[in-house]
Amino acid sequence: MTLPPILPVGTSIVTRLPTAGHPAGAVAVIVRAPSDPDHAYRVRFPDGSEVTLARSSLIVRRHEKNALPDAERDYTPFVQYRCVVGSRAFGLDTSESDTDLRGFYLPPARDHWSLAGVPEQLEFGEEVYWEAQKFVLLALKANPNVLEVLHSPLVQTATPLAAELLAIRGAFLSRLVYQTYNGYVMGQFKRLEADLRQHGEVRWKHAMHLLRLLLSGIAVLERGEVQVHVGGHRDTLLAVKRSEVPWPELERWRLALHADFDRAYAHTSLPERPDYARAEAWLLRARRAALEW
Repeated sequence: MTLPPILPVGTSIVTRLPTAGHPAGAVAVIVRAPSDPDHAYRVRFPDGSEVTLARSSLIVRRHEKNALPDAERDYTPFVQYRCVVGSRAFGLDTSESDTDLRGFYLPPARDHWSLAGVPEQLEFGEEVYWEAQKFVLLALKANPNVLEVLHSPLVQTATPLAAELLAIRGAFLSRLVYQTYNGYVMGQFKRLEADLRQHGEVRWKHAMHLLRLLLSGIAVLERGEVQVHVGGHRDTLLAVKRSEVPWPELERWRLALHADFDRAYAHTSLPERPDYARAEAWLLRARRAALEW
Protein backbone atom coordinates (compact mmCIF):
# COMPACT_ATOMS: atom_id res chain seq x y z
CA MET A 1 0.00 0.00 0.00
CA THR A 2 2.83 2.29 0.52
CA LEU A 3 5.23 1.24 -2.19
CA PRO A 4 5.62 2.38 -5.84
CA PRO A 5 2.90 1.49 -8.39
CA ILE A 6 2.80 -2.12 -9.63
CA LEU A 7 4.56 -2.75 -12.96
CA PRO A 8 2.38 -4.58 -15.49
CA VAL A 9 3.03 -7.99 -17.04
CA GLY A 10 5.11 -7.59 -20.19
CA THR A 11 7.32 -4.80 -18.81
CA SER A 12 10.95 -5.21 -19.90
CA ILE A 13 13.33 -4.94 -16.95
CA VAL A 14 17.04 -5.03 -16.15
CA THR A 15 18.39 -6.82 -13.06
CA ARG A 16 20.39 -4.80 -10.53
CA LEU A 17 22.41 -7.77 -9.21
CA PRO A 18 23.61 -11.18 -10.47
CA THR A 19 20.58 -13.48 -10.35
CA ALA A 20 20.24 -17.25 -10.89
CA GLY A 21 23.26 -17.50 -13.17
CA HIS A 22 22.54 -14.24 -14.99
CA PRO A 23 24.81 -11.20 -14.54
CA ALA A 24 23.77 -7.83 -13.20
CA GLY A 25 22.23 -5.86 -16.07
CA ALA A 26 20.55 -8.91 -17.61
CA VAL A 27 17.35 -8.23 -19.53
CA ALA A 28 14.14 -10.04 -18.59
CA VAL A 29 10.40 -9.52 -18.88
CA ILE A 30 7.76 -9.56 -16.15
CA VAL A 31 5.52 -12.60 -16.57
CA ARG A 32 3.60 -12.32 -13.31
CA ALA A 33 2.97 -9.16 -11.31
CA PRO A 34 1.81 -9.05 -7.68
CA SER A 35 -1.69 -7.87 -6.85
CA ASP A 36 -0.24 -5.50 -4.25
CA PRO A 37 3.15 -3.76 -3.92
CA ASP A 38 4.27 -5.85 -0.91
CA HIS A 39 4.99 -8.91 -3.06
CA ALA A 40 7.58 -9.84 -5.68
CA TYR A 41 7.60 -10.13 -9.48
CA ARG A 42 8.14 -13.25 -11.56
CA VAL A 43 10.45 -12.48 -14.49
CA ARG A 44 11.58 -14.56 -17.48
CA PHE A 45 15.00 -14.35 -19.13
CA PRO A 46 15.60 -14.88 -22.88
CA ASP A 47 16.71 -18.50 -22.23
CA GLY A 48 13.30 -19.28 -20.72
CA SER A 49 14.45 -19.49 -17.10
CA GLU A 50 12.40 -17.64 -14.51
CA VAL A 51 13.11 -16.10 -11.12
CA THR A 52 11.22 -14.09 -8.50
CA LEU A 53 12.54 -10.60 -7.79
CA ALA A 54 11.66 -7.82 -5.38
CA ARG A 55 10.91 -4.41 -6.93
CA SER A 56 14.17 -3.04 -5.52
CA SER A 57 16.11 -5.70 -7.48
CA LEU A 58 15.05 -4.54 -10.93
CA ILE A 59 15.01 -1.45 -13.13
CA VAL A 60 12.51 -0.71 -15.89
CA ARG A 61 14.58 -1.11 -19.07
CA ARG A 62 13.30 2.00 -20.80
CA HIS A 63 14.68 3.99 -17.86
CA GLU A 64 18.00 2.17 -17.94
CA LYS A 65 18.63 2.51 -21.70
CA ASN A 66 17.81 6.22 -21.64
CA ALA A 67 20.05 6.94 -18.66
CA LEU A 68 22.78 9.52 -19.11
CA PRO A 69 26.04 9.53 -17.10
CA ASP A 70 24.67 11.70 -14.26
CA ALA A 71 21.47 9.67 -13.88
CA GLU A 72 22.86 7.78 -10.87
CA ARG A 73 23.57 10.92 -8.84
CA ASP A 74 22.86 10.69 -5.12
CA TYR A 75 19.87 12.93 -4.35
CA THR A 76 19.41 11.91 -0.72
CA PRO A 77 20.94 15.18 0.57
CA PHE A 78 17.97 16.95 -1.05
CA VAL A 79 15.27 15.01 0.81
CA GLN A 80 13.03 17.67 2.36
CA TYR A 81 10.55 15.49 4.20
CA ARG A 82 10.82 12.05 5.73
CA CYS A 83 8.23 10.25 7.85
CA VAL A 84 7.27 6.78 9.02
CA VAL A 85 4.30 5.19 7.27
CA GLY A 86 2.89 1.68 7.13
CA SER A 87 2.03 -0.45 10.14
CA ARG A 88 4.02 1.63 12.63
CA ALA A 89 2.17 4.81 11.69
CA PHE A 90 -1.15 2.99 11.47
CA GLY A 91 -0.79 1.58 14.99
CA LEU A 92 -0.83 -1.94 13.55
CA ASP A 93 2.82 -2.79 14.16
CA THR A 94 4.08 -5.93 15.82
CA SER A 95 7.55 -7.01 16.88
CA GLU A 96 8.19 -8.18 13.29
CA SER A 97 7.14 -4.96 11.54
CA ASP A 98 9.53 -3.09 9.25
CA THR A 99 9.99 0.66 9.43
CA ASP A 100 8.77 2.15 6.13
CA LEU A 101 9.94 5.68 5.33
CA ARG A 102 8.39 7.97 2.74
CA GLY A 103 8.68 11.62 1.76
CA PHE A 104 9.78 13.90 -1.04
CA TYR A 105 12.97 15.47 -2.34
CA LEU A 106 13.67 18.72 -4.18
CA PRO A 107 16.56 18.49 -6.66
CA PRO A 108 18.73 21.47 -7.59
CA ALA A 109 17.28 23.43 -10.49
CA ARG A 110 20.35 22.76 -12.66
CA ASP A 111 19.74 19.01 -12.38
CA HIS A 112 16.03 19.39 -13.03
CA TRP A 113 16.81 21.25 -16.24
CA SER A 114 19.70 19.01 -17.36
CA LEU A 115 19.71 16.42 -20.15
CA ALA A 116 19.72 13.61 -17.62
CA GLY A 117 16.81 15.11 -15.72
CA VAL A 118 15.91 13.76 -12.29
CA PRO A 119 14.14 10.58 -11.17
CA GLU A 120 10.46 10.79 -10.26
CA GLN A 121 11.23 8.86 -7.10
CA LEU A 122 14.16 7.53 -5.11
CA GLU A 123 13.97 3.97 -3.77
CA PHE A 124 16.21 2.45 -1.10
CA GLY A 125 14.72 -0.73 0.26
CA GLU A 126 12.01 0.38 2.69
CA GLU A 127 12.48 4.07 1.76
CA VAL A 128 10.76 5.91 -1.09
CA TYR A 129 10.97 9.65 -1.82
CA TRP A 130 9.03 11.29 -4.63
CA GLU A 131 10.33 14.29 -6.55
CA ALA A 132 8.50 17.39 -5.28
CA GLN A 133 6.31 17.96 -8.34
CA LYS A 134 5.37 14.29 -8.59
CA PHE A 135 4.52 14.29 -4.88
CA VAL A 136 2.25 17.32 -5.23
CA LEU A 137 0.51 15.94 -8.31
CA LEU A 138 -0.21 12.62 -6.57
CA ALA A 139 -1.56 14.45 -3.53
CA LEU A 140 -3.85 16.54 -5.75
CA LYS A 141 -5.21 13.29 -7.22
CA ALA A 142 -6.01 12.09 -3.68
CA ASN A 143 -3.49 9.27 -3.84
CA PRO A 144 -3.94 7.47 -0.48
CA ASN A 145 -0.25 6.72 -0.03
CA VAL A 146 0.78 10.34 -0.47
CA LEU A 147 -2.04 11.80 1.64
CA GLU A 148 -0.99 9.49 4.47
CA VAL A 149 2.59 10.70 4.09
CA LEU A 150 1.40 14.27 4.52
CA HIS A 151 -0.53 13.31 7.67
CA SER A 152 1.82 10.80 9.27
CA PRO A 153 2.13 11.35 13.04
CA LEU A 154 5.73 10.09 12.92
CA VAL A 155 7.77 12.80 11.18
CA GLN A 156 11.55 12.34 11.14
CA THR A 157 12.68 15.19 8.89
CA ALA A 158 10.91 18.37 7.81
CA THR A 159 12.84 21.31 6.36
CA PRO A 160 11.25 24.79 6.38
CA LEU A 161 9.98 24.14 2.84
CA ALA A 162 8.41 20.88 3.95
CA ALA A 163 6.85 22.62 6.95
CA GLU A 164 5.24 25.11 4.54
CA LEU A 165 3.70 22.24 2.61
CA LEU A 166 2.44 20.55 5.77
CA ALA A 167 0.83 23.83 6.78
CA ILE A 168 -1.36 23.76 3.63
CA ARG A 169 -1.98 20.00 3.46
CA GLY A 170 -5.70 20.61 3.81
CA ALA A 171 -5.56 22.11 0.30
CA PHE A 172 -5.15 18.60 -1.09
CA LEU A 173 -8.34 17.20 0.42
CA SER A 174 -11.42 17.07 -1.77
CA ARG A 175 -14.28 14.79 -2.79
CA LEU A 176 -11.84 12.97 -5.07
CA VAL A 177 -10.99 10.92 -1.99
CA TYR A 178 -14.28 9.08 -2.44
CA GLN A 179 -13.34 7.95 -5.92
CA THR A 180 -9.73 6.99 -5.24
CA TYR A 181 -10.20 5.20 -1.91
CA ASN A 182 -13.54 3.54 -2.65
CA GLY A 183 -12.62 2.51 -6.18
CA TYR A 184 -9.30 0.99 -5.15
CA VAL A 185 -10.85 -1.03 -2.33
CA MET A 186 -13.64 -2.37 -4.54
CA GLY A 187 -11.20 -3.47 -7.23
CA GLN A 188 -8.86 -5.15 -4.77
CA PHE A 189 -11.67 -6.97 -2.99
CA LYS A 190 -12.75 -8.47 -6.31
CA ARG A 191 -9.24 -9.92 -6.59
CA LEU A 192 -9.41 -11.27 -3.05
CA GLU A 193 -12.76 -12.90 -3.80
CA ALA A 194 -11.25 -14.52 -6.89
CA ASP A 195 -8.36 -15.84 -4.78
CA LEU A 196 -10.86 -17.27 -2.31
CA ARG A 197 -12.81 -19.03 -5.05
CA GLN A 198 -9.76 -20.40 -6.83
CA HIS A 199 -7.44 -21.18 -3.95
CA GLY A 200 -9.61 -21.17 -0.83
CA GLU A 201 -7.34 -18.56 0.75
CA VAL A 202 -6.77 -14.80 0.68
CA ARG A 203 -3.98 -12.48 1.72
CA TRP A 204 -5.42 -11.45 5.03
CA LYS A 205 -2.90 -8.69 5.61
CA HIS A 206 -4.00 -7.05 2.38
CA ALA A 207 -7.65 -7.41 3.37
CA MET A 208 -6.86 -5.71 6.68
CA HIS A 209 -5.28 -2.73 4.94
CA LEU A 210 -8.22 -2.37 2.55
CA LEU A 211 -10.60 -2.12 5.50
CA ARG A 212 -8.26 0.37 7.14
CA LEU A 213 -8.28 2.45 3.96
CA LEU A 214 -12.09 2.60 4.01
CA LEU A 215 -12.03 3.78 7.63
CA SER A 216 -9.50 6.45 6.70
CA GLY A 217 -11.52 7.62 3.68
CA ILE A 218 -14.68 7.96 5.76
CA ALA A 219 -12.79 10.11 8.28
CA VAL A 220 -11.53 12.38 5.48
CA LEU A 221 -15.04 13.06 4.21
CA GLU A 222 -16.62 13.39 7.66
CA ARG A 223 -13.96 15.43 9.46
CA GLY A 224 -11.68 16.79 6.77
CA GLU A 225 -8.64 14.97 8.14
CA VAL A 226 -6.65 11.94 7.09
CA GLN A 227 -6.89 9.32 9.83
CA VAL A 228 -3.58 7.48 9.77
CA HIS A 229 -3.61 5.76 13.17
CA VAL A 230 -6.44 3.22 13.40
CA GLY A 231 -7.14 3.90 17.08
CA GLY A 232 -9.80 1.63 18.56
CA HIS A 233 -9.97 -0.55 15.44
CA ARG A 234 -6.52 -2.03 16.07
CA ASP A 235 -7.63 -5.30 17.68
CA THR A 236 -10.27 -6.06 15.06
CA LEU A 237 -7.97 -5.26 12.16
CA LEU A 238 -5.17 -7.39 13.57
CA ALA A 239 -7.67 -10.21 13.99
CA VAL A 240 -8.40 -9.88 10.26
CA LYS A 241 -4.67 -10.05 9.54
CA ARG A 242 -4.40 -13.25 11.59
CA SER A 243 -7.32 -14.75 9.57
CA GLU A 244 -9.42 -14.95 12.73
CA VAL A 245 -12.40 -13.16 11.16
CA PRO A 246 -14.50 -15.41 8.89
CA TRP A 247 -14.82 -14.15 5.33
CA PRO A 248 -18.61 -13.62 5.49
CA GLU A 249 -18.17 -11.45 8.59
CA LEU A 250 -15.36 -9.51 6.96
CA GLU A 251 -17.50 -8.99 3.87
CA ARG A 252 -20.40 -7.66 5.97
CA TRP A 253 -18.06 -5.16 7.61
CA ARG A 254 -16.72 -4.07 4.25
CA LEU A 255 -20.20 -3.48 2.83
CA ALA A 256 -21.21 -1.55 5.95
CA LEU A 257 -18.10 0.64 5.56
CA HIS A 258 -18.94 1.28 1.89
CA ALA A 259 -22.42 2.38 2.99
CA ASP A 260 -20.88 4.71 5.59
CA PHE A 261 -18.58 6.04 2.89
CA ASP A 262 -21.57 6.78 0.64
CA ARG A 263 -23.32 8.67 3.46
CA ALA A 264 -20.17 10.61 4.29
CA TYR A 265 -19.80 11.57 0.64
CA ALA A 266 -23.38 12.81 0.48
CA HIS A 267 -22.87 15.12 3.47
CA THR A 268 -19.21 16.10 3.25
CA SER A 269 -18.20 19.75 3.32
CA LEU A 270 -15.07 19.11 1.27
CA PRO A 271 -14.82 20.88 -2.10
CA GLU A 272 -15.28 19.07 -5.39
CA ARG A 273 -11.62 19.56 -6.27
CA PRO A 274 -8.45 20.37 -4.31
CA ASP A 275 -6.96 23.87 -4.15
CA TYR A 276 -4.67 23.73 -7.17
CA ALA A 277 -3.63 27.38 -6.80
CA ARG A 278 -2.23 26.93 -3.26
CA ALA A 279 -0.40 23.76 -4.27
CA GLU A 280 1.14 25.43 -7.31
CA ALA A 281 2.16 28.50 -5.31
CA TRP A 282 4.10 26.25 -2.92
CA LEU A 283 5.74 24.37 -5.78
CA LEU A 284 6.88 27.61 -7.41
CA ARG A 285 8.41 28.77 -4.11
CA ALA A 286 10.19 25.45 -3.83
CA ARG A 287 11.54 25.69 -7.38
CA ARG A 288 12.86 29.18 -6.69
CA ALA A 289 14.63 27.90 -3.59
CA ALA A 290 16.23 25.14 -5.67
CA LEU A 291 17.89 27.77 -7.89
CA GLU A 292 20.39 28.38 -5.09
CA TRP A 293 21.45 24.73 -4.65
